[in-house]
Amino acid sequence: MLGVRLDPETEQRLARLAAETGRSKSHYARVAIAQFLEDRDDYLRGLAALERREARVSLEDIEAELGLGS
Repeated sequence: MLGVRLDPETEQRLARLAAETGRSKSHYARVAIAQFLEDRDDYLRGLAALERREARVSLEDIEAELGLGS
């Protein structure tokens, strides 16, 4: 169980989104928290890899390898 206090503007935006979509405010809070945790985990793993000086591959190299380049 978690209680969260939101500023009035955020509360209004969340309430409006929930009403417009038929989803609960809790649903959107769960989705937002899950996405934040996933993003933060990715960031921390990337930072750790940089600190370990692991080899890097550019997006351009990956696209070229997969035949997705322009």
